[in-house]
Order: sequence, then C-alpha cells, then structure tokens
Amino acid sequence: PGWSLPLVGRDFLEILSAWYCSFGSCDAMGDCRVLNNVTGLESELSGQLHGQHLAGEAVLRAVRGFLQKPQLEKALVLSFHGWSGTGKNFVARMVASHLYRDGLRSECVRTFISLFHFPHAQYVDSYKVQLEKQISETTQLCQQSLFIFDEAEKLHFGLLDAIKPFMAHRDNKDQAGNRRSIFLFLSNIGGNAINEVALDFWRAGRPREEIPMELLEQRLRRELLQPADSGYARSHFLEENLIDFFVPFLPLERRHVRLCARDAFLAHALPYTEAALDEVAKMMVFVPKEEKLFSAQGCKSVSQRINYFLP
Repeated sequence: PGWSLPLVGRDFLEILSAWYCSFGSCDAMGDCRVLNNVTGLESELSGQLHGQHLAGEAVLRAVRGFLQKPQLEKALVLSFHGWSGTGKNFVARMVASHLYRDGLRSECVRTFISLFHFPHAQYVDSYKVQLEKQISETTQLCQQSLFIFDEAEKLHFGLLDAIKPFMAHRDNKDQAGNRRSIFLFLSNIGGNAINEVALDFWRAGRPREEIPMELLEQRLRRELLQPADSGYARSHFLEENLIDFFVPFLPLERRHVRLCARDAFLAHALPYTEAALDEVAKMMVFVPKEEKLFSAQGCKSVSQRINYFLP
C-alpha cells in the first residue's frame, strides 16, 4: 500500500527502507527496523489520546527533540504517571508502533512488567544479570532501542540500579555514541496527587487545560520520594537527574469516556449513536462520591462494554 500514491520526503524513505529490508540489504540505509514516523505519532496522539493534552504534548516534544539531535549525551527517559486506564500503556504502544516497523513485536523493543518478569525479591541478583544482558544485547543489535517498564513503582531498587548505566550521561566519542535508547517507565504513583490538582481546578471553575505542567511535576517529584525506601528513592534516580520528563496523565471525565467508547465502536466497525455512548459511560464508576467527575477506571474496560451492543 502506498506505491500508487505520490511519495515525498520521509514517507518515501520509510517505504524504500522497508523494501530494502525485505531483501536483507539495509546496511547502507541504517537500521531498517526503525521508522521514526514522528508525523504519524503526532497525528495519533492528537486524534486518539483523549483528555491528555499535557501528556501528548510532553511525549511528542521529548521524542521529536531526541530524534533530531545529531549527538546524544544520554538516553531519553520518560516517566509516565497516573491512574490505571488513563492512557499510559496506550501511549507507550503508540510510541513503539510509530518508531518501529514491527511496533511492540520489534526485536528493538523490550517490554518488562515488574510482577511478571521480576516477581521474587530474593532473586533480584539473578534478575539484574538477565536484565543487563537483555538491554546490552538489544542496544548492540539495534541502532535505536526502546525499553518499556510497566508497574515501575514495583521494581526493586537493585533493578533500577542495574538500568542506570544505560541511561546515564556518556562521552559522545565512545563507540555507542551513535546508538539511541529510549526508556519509558509506567507507574500509578502520583495518580492521586494528579487527580487532586485536577479536582481543585474543576472546583475553582478553571478548565483542566490551564493546569501547568510545572505544578504536576513538583507534586510527582515529592510523591516519588515517599516513602524513603521506595525503589525510585533508594536508586537515586531523581538526584542523578536521569528522568528527562515526568509525564502526568490526568483523570478522565465522562466526555472522555464517551470518546473512548466512540473509538471502540469504530475499531470494531460497529455503528453507534450518541445514546449508545451515553449508555457505555453510565456503566462506568465515577468518583469522588459527591461530584462523580472522574472515571475510576479511566477508559479501561470500555472496549468490553460495547459487547452489550453487538448485534
């Protein structure tokens, strides 16, 4: 698809790179597993990520700026924070799908889920060796690598210490200087603090679009250091300035849930009505008890709710 259309600029290079790669001849063109379709990422963030203007802008600005740098001082490290269902995994998948030809299935992308991949604290030394090996092998294999850590708040500080050298500042003259790495940490920590700010703005009659990023970043930094024995605190991530951007995901309101429901209907090629979107929203739980303003599950489970409307 696409060969019959006018091809210009980056679109042409991406298709040509994929074509060369199918013949195993991409050395001259760089790593053909990498697309870096920032325009596509921008479009999807704008059209599919609802109620998250701060997160969308921060991710796009960070990724675009990182990819435009001719020389890199360190890996790009983004820390996503917010309630479950607000879009953290959704955005991580977007980044993978637009930066890599095979998305999350790419051999240049590695996803780790804390309690699934590192379930037992007594085996942390073994996990460290395995994790260091996987990151090292991936960065050697790929010109650009993406590492996603879900449930990051549950990572043992020893594992965070094992990751730190791959994210730290480096000498651009070293052999790995031309290889790029992106680290995404997804965490529920800070969700309550973000929600309190959003609720305060709503009660004051101010739109959520006026919430300043600086205010949320301050709240997130404080919460990440509490308690003092948390993985983030004990690994000294914050003190060493390894995290480039704290990305807050705001709680979703009813209007955002309706948009998620609309997208789910469209994804399943199902017709929908405004009344159907309202019905899906009514199936969700909203908090606080008095205002019933924010979806307690975000948009999680919305796609399952439309099963009630299947013919």
